[in-house]
Amino acid sequence: MRAQTRQGLRSSTRQQGGRRRRAVSAAVAVAIGVMTLGAFAPPAASASDSAASARPDAVQQALNTLVRDDGMPAALASVQDRNGRIRTYTAGVGDLTTGSKVPRDGQVRIGSNTKAFTAVVVLQLVGEGKIGLDATVDTYLPGLVRGKGIDGRRITVRQLLQHTSGLPEYGIHVDDDEIRNRYFEPRELLDIALRYKADAAPGTTWGYSNTNYVLAGLIVQKVTGRPLAEEMDRRIIKRIGLRHTYFPAPGDASIREPHPHGYYRESAEMPLRDITEIDPSWGWAAGQMVSTGSDLNRFFSALLAGRLLPSAQLAQMRSTVPAEATFGPGARYGLGLVSRPLPCGGLSWGHGGSFPGYETRGGATDDGRAANVAVTMQLTDEAGRRNLERAVDTALCR
Repeated sequence: MRAQTRQGLRSSTRQQGGRRRRAVSAAVAVAIGVMTLGAFAPPAASASDSAASARPDAVQQALNTLVRDDGMPAALASVQDRNGRIRTYTAGVGDLTTGSKVPRDGQVRIGSNTKAFTAVVVLQLVGEGKIGLDATVDTYLPGLVRGKGIDGRRITVRQLLQHTSGLPEYGIHVDDDEIRNRYFEPRELLDIALRYKADAAPGTTWGYSNTNYVLAGLIVQKVTGRPLAEEMDRRIIKRIGLRHTYFPAPGDASIREPHPHGYYRESAEMPLRDITEIDPSWGWAAGQMVSTGSDLNRFFSALLAGRLLPSAQLAQMRSTVPAEATFGPGARYGLGLVSRPLPCGGLSWGHGGSFPGYETRGGATDDGRAANVAVTMQLTDEAGRRNLERAVDTALCR
């Protein structure tokens, strides 16, 4: 997690699922060229469809650019149009050792997209009257959150979900050498953060911190008496049929289904290293989950359509504050949900995630469009992140 790990939790802090003491992943330059395009159950082609298919596909071109120009080993995309038609795309290679193809709609570590799932569970509990958005952390975890300028009696649940609590980031203080093979208890992650001074007084400013979502997850467990993973599975994954999405169990360092390998390198002079197998527990409620592009599209589409939250809680989730410093021009952050203006007009709603070996961006619109793009190396440079976001914009606006 450092530049990869901490950068993961903090690209978590930068985008999202850390600044590091040393850089584990830098910009990578690997030009690979196996590109494929496919579609799942497309409708019968019309004459206009046939004419369009003769032209280079803009989404495929965007993925090819991420591989060719930004050095990504692989790129994957899943795109849903407003009529529900789904297309999947790939570029690059899935395994640099074997040269295998990128699995279409393969599973990836989705990093801070996990936050949107955590926020939905919290807001469902708000709708059930079990959690108050403006109740303090101490209401549910009395005496747990105390530190230098930190007091759980002054921080609300809303501030956790919206990153306005002022809590410091734990990810930038975790040693990369521990992360790959070590299991972290959620309380350990919180304890790391509480060693440091508050970044700001609660409610005074917006500042991305994974610590907020670790606390949100702990509140869910305290209120329900069940593990966060079970609540996510019951309340979201099974409810809307996400067949390729899961919250890894303790000690589960693998990715269960077909997936492209994830990579990093410590510096421009060092070779790429495979980091597919990693204990994801340092991300927990802030960034631990595994999913596919199509499942993420299904999740965000169902969320916007009101299938996961009552209207009052969905409206709260979509109540935003400026978040351009982390998510780019025009971006705003709600409660675990990011809005971004589209170049073709309107907004996309999603989150995005950064995790050692993988970077994901995506979003859905109120009229039924959705897109998710993933690359198999965590991005540490601004240009790479913007190119990935442009690929999503291309998919949503085409």
